[in-house]
Amino acid sequence: MNTRLIECVPNFSEGRDMNVMKQITDVIESVEGVKLLDVDAGKATNRTVVTFVGTPEAVIEAAFLAIKKAAEVIDMSKHSGEHPRMGATDVCPLIPIAGVTMEETVEFARKLAKRVGEELDIPVYCYEYAAFQPDRKNLATIRAGEYEGLPAKLKNPTWKPDFGKAEFNAKAGATVIGARDFLIAYNFNLNTTSVRRANSVAFDVREAGRVVEKDGKKVLDENGEPLRVAGTCPATKAIGWYIEEYGIAQVSMNLTNINVTPLHIAFDEICKSATNRGLRVTGSELVGLVPLKVMLDAGKYFLAKQKRSVGVSEAELIKIAVKSMGMDELKPFDPKKKIIEYLLQDEKDSPLINMKLNAFADETASESPAPGGGSISAYVGALGVSLGTMVANLSSHKKGWDEQWETFSDWAAQGQGLKDQLLRLVDEDTKSFNAIMSAFGMPKATDAEKQQRQAAIQAATKYAIEVPLKVMELSLKSFDLLKAMADIGNPNSVSDAGVGAMCAATAVRGAGLNVRINASAYKDADFVAKVLAQATTYEQQALDLEKEVLAVVYDKIK
Repeated sequence: MNTRLIECVPNFSEGRDMNVMKQITDVIESVEGVKLLDVDAGKATNRTVVTFVGTPEAVIEAAFLAIKKAAEVIDMSKHSGEHPRMGATDVCPLIPIAGVTMEETVEFARKLAKRVGEELDIPVYCYEYAAFQPDRKNLATIRAGEYEGLPAKLKNPTWKPDFGKAEFNAKAGATVIGARDFLIAYNFNLNTTSVRRANSVAFDVREAGRVVEKDGKKVLDENGEPLRVAGTCPATKAIGWYIEEYGIAQVSMNLTNINVTPLHIAFDEICKSATNRGLRVTGSELVGLVPLKVMLDAGKYFLAKQKRSVGVSEAELIKIAVKSMGMDELKPFDPKKKIIEYLLQDEKDSPLINMKLNAFADETASESPAPGGGSISAYVGALGVSLGTMVANLSSHKKGWDEQWETFSDWAAQGQGLKDQLLRLVDEDTKSFNAIMSAFGMPKATDAEKQQRQAAIQAATKYAIEVPLKVMELSLKSFDLLKAMADIGNPNSVSDAGVGAMCAATAVRGAGLNVRINASAYKDADFVAKVLAQATTYEQQALDLEKEVLAVVYDKIK
């Protein structure tokens, strides 16, 4: 994918007829440079949240075509559902993902809003960062009165649309377009059918809290406004509703800033409120997508509450998060379909680490020159630090060592980070070799082509030096963990720390050979001298550290 990415998450007022939704998603997918990530339909809400990502220009085009198609295939005069709504395309936010500022995203949102208003005759309001007026930043404020209130609303000069005519479009309604930070839509399942009780929980936690009442009347502040008591979760919005499809009431929450209130904190606060009111949270439901970090942070949070090591794999952290919050109660939770980074991954970019062990060995042993020593060095380094991480995790869970669990957990987490980086370099080393081969295959008929070819060869060669040098650096860092585990780790696993040290030393020395052979073809003498000096230092440090760790190991097992 391109490094300039924005995400678009339009909400369409149709969640029951997937043939209608397919017509909308088909036009989105027809635009080159856009990737459809998720289609999340709700029957009770009669609403579908669609998520796609791409280059800004492509996303704007796809969003326009989707809004146009929705206006053709959805009739708002016949729509009903649990979720507040005012248009066929109810809301269409743009979110900067990579290489794009919020200011730029605002301009893209307003460009889209202008085109929708002028070409489709749909009244458009701009919200959040794209709002032209402060009182239009909040989506709920704009949507007050919903579709049914639009005829009167559009006659009010205060509610003149930002784009489009102030005329009621009975079929399409009105659309809200804006630019916002990443938002997570998350529903909490309750063991009740009472909307009133679900709302009570929502009011306990949402930022806006609840209006204070006394003797059945609202208490006013010094300005004559209703006095509010803030909820326990800032940067959240929440309401209660009944979902006939599941036969339960839910608290529906939008987390508008996950740095302020993370998902796992919101879950715990909802649980506390529900328990205090005699209710129970039985599970939860993610609407749309979630960043990987959110799931990893949640997994670590729940493991830490158990006083268990957080230094486990991404897959295990996600599993803990899903089970702890009951995210699979209503439907299966597939990380590959719900986590943004996984949806953007292409397994073709990492063919080696996605292989089975025997296939990797067969590929290495084949007549192909890659994967070679560089990739194998990175993999051996990953195995070495994995052994140290294993010892840390075993030590964290060792009976009688409970007071040390956090120390070993920190070591294990450090090891997991190094392991993941080294695994990525397994494929990266082979890519760097293939880049050199590709450069050598460039045309060289003219002087200009010869210069371009030579420049490409040198650029690829430099990268082929930098990758194994990074392998050396990371493998050397793993000795901190390995030495600590030999010294203070579970004594029953001290030999594993020793094997890890030998693997780390092999990785450093093996990657060093790749640095040297590639450096011999690079023409920048100063760069080569600096790199070779660094490689020599790394190699000697690895040998010294290997001896230190093995001395401890042999002393403990003699």
